[in-house]
Amino acid sequence: MKFILGQKIGMTRIFDEEGRNFAVTKVRVLPCTVSKIITKDHEGYKAVQIKATKQSGEKEKIVRINEFRVDAPNRYKVGEAITLKQFKAGELVTVTGTSKGKGFSGTIKRHGFHRGPAGHGSNNVREPGSIGAQQPQRVVLGKKMAGKMGVETVTVKNLRLVDLDNEIMLIAGSIPGNNKSIVKVFGKGEKAEEIIDTVAIEEALAMEKMKEDAAAEKAEKAEKAEDAEEKSEITNE
Repeated sequence: MKFILGQKIGMTRIFDEEGRNFAVTKVRVLPCTVSKIITKDHEGYKAVQIKATKQSGEKEKIVRINEFRVDAPNRYKVGEAITLKQFKAGELVTVTGTSKGKGFSGTIKRHGFHRGPAGHGSNNVREPGSIGAQQPQRVVLGKKMAGKMGVETVTVKNLRLVDLDNEIMLIAGSIPGNNKSIVKVFGKGEKAEEIIDTVAIEEALAMEKMKEDAAAEKAEKAEKAEDAEEKSEITNE
């Protein structure tokens, strides 16, 4: 199990050797150290607690403390540094963060409801509609209604770690959270599958098929011309 805490910087776009471009998220790794070893004998589960710090003037300030479930927490020691060296480019990682707050939102934005008819005197364009029934005579718990949206813990799995450079992780795709927010990055070291440019392959196959069809059509025309020439020679004789 590999894990570390980082700070989301923002998104950018990079190009590979073949000229393909990818949208990536930049995550700056924070200085992390092991603060506690959690064992099954005392807490009932196995985990490692780490703390992320940053320099605030002459003092070191703790910005986040998180736990990561591991099978063998005794392999770590309190005070041990967690660095970026454990990760390698091309691995699959999981990122957990707090999603952006979107304020008080209606049912269309929050739950994907359809809007009502806008014409013919309709008064139900963006309203949620009925929220109750005959029985029970109350609003059922968990009813999808308008309310505060966002600021939730979101986990995105199987993101490709594109590159590592100077304490910066480039992760393919988007991850939850605002810029400068703290995110958890962890994984099992699984290698990501090679990205295949299916569009380019389909275009090459289509071009090859067009060439084959053109060659076949040309051969067919030549054969017909030969047959016509033989028939004309026979009639002349």
